[in-house]
Amino acid sequence: MDIRKVDIAIIGAGSAGLTAYNAALKHSDNLVLIEGDVYGTTCARVGCMPSKLLIAAADSAHEAARSGLFGIQVGNVVVDGGQVLDRVRRERDAFVGAVLTAMETIPAAHKLWGRARFLAPGRLAVGENLQVEAERIVIATGSSPSIPDMFKDLGDRLLVNDSLFELPSLPASIAVFGAGPLGLELGQALSRLGVRVRMFGRGGSLGGIADEEIRSYAERCFNEEFYLDTRSEVTAVSLTDEGVSVTFKHREKGQVTETFEYVLAATGRSPNLGDLHLADNSGLTLDDKGIPVTDPSTLQCGDSPVFLVGDANSHAPVLHEAANEGRIAGGNAGRYPDLASVERQVPFAVVFSSPQIVTVGVPVARLSATERQPYVTGSSCFENQGRSKVIGKNRGILKVYAESGSGIFVGAEMFGPDAEHIGHLLAWAAQQRLTVPAMLAMPFYHPVVEEGVRSALKDLNSKLKKVSVAVNECLECGPGA
Repeated sequence: MDIRKVDIAIIGAGSAGLTAYNAALKHSDNLVLIEGDVYGTTCARVGCMPSKLLIAAADSAHEAARSGLFGIQVGNVVVDGGQVLDRVRRERDAFVGAVLTAMETIPAAHKLWGRARFLAPGRLAVGENLQVEAERIVIATGSSPSIPDMFKDLGDRLLVNDSLFELPSLPASIAVFGAGPLGLELGQALSRLGVRVRMFGRGGSLGGIADEEIRSYAERCFNEEFYLDTRSEVTAVSLTDEGVSVTFKHREKGQVTETFEYVLAATGRSPNLGDLHLADNSGLTLDDKGIPVTDPSTLQCGDSPVFLVGDANSHAPVLHEAANEGRIAGGNAGRYPDLASVERQVPFAVVFSSPQIVTVGVPVARLSATERQPYVTGSSCFENQGRSKVIGKNRGILKVYAESGSGIFVGAEMFGPDAEHIGHLLAWAAQQRLTVPAMLAMPFYHPVVEEGVRSALKDLNSKLKKVSVAVNECLECGPGA
């Protein structure tokens, strides 16, 4: 077996791995980027981009169908499922092609193709005929769909986001399991494109929404378009000659059995770590899920020269976080043992449903009652918000949070119109640690959806003032008063 010695080995050429490679390259030219699957990131090939292409088609169909709201009649909306998916694949392939073009600029000496696994700390097997001895290693192996056991016998009637976009045309019906971001985005898009959709969630969760009021409001809105049960009771799933039979407790009809052309498993993704032989050979300390224990500020695994990034560590499986982690880990692998502890960006997530869902910063709604005490909450509803009513998208709630003493803005949660754009403004404010009065001093044009943000901030500011007055009155009373 051939042996190659390098300063840095990066396992995985996805978004995190490519960014780690570029960061590490600033410190050493003696490095390798190892990929054991097809080139092209998860985002471009099966994730962000093809799903948004499907959503764009769904939004177009939905807007045409609701044009009567504005006194415009367009007749029957006809969806050509084959053409929809043809465009998804065509544009998807263009995004993948851009990634492949970027891969071509990487020197051949820096690229290795083959499955990597640990033979010992600092020693990797790549394929069957090569060993790589690396002083530092970055693990960026990404993730794969998690498939529950109840779906294992469904054969080609079972879809995941990796396979959905390869269908020749849109299905007539589909049962979506999972009401997280992926299930919501794809399920609603398919429904708007004329597919009969039933969505089954568990435990009441919906799109990652933490606040109970917002979550309940969102569930009512989605149920106006398709059947969604976030606390579903599914008792049987089986393959039939017609498709997939699903028996479940319907909210209104009781126990029912329905047949669907396909099942879409949107039940989460798991880190691709199983083939690395971490437990036996890496020398790393693993948690109860088999994931190396990692310092989030440096991405270092324990005190070893190994770094874990992107979807592989499950910290925040979104592209901008994967790229940010790649920069952190690649830089630290390059300068090791001199590590830089990097302050992470404010947590920020978007679900591209309609209305959209955004979470920013401190997840106040998930904190215990005691943990919530330092924070004050403001809110606004978009049902009577001017611009939202004008465009016929006046559904939604925004909640904003600040520290009670300092008035520093710490986060928000929103279900509503233009949330992807509003979320950026709020994430930037939280990243800069602006106070609520400073945010209210910013210009707000009229009439715009962002005026709903101002309403929430005004509500928050008034509550901050009340808290300040109450604290001052308590201090004036003195002890024992």
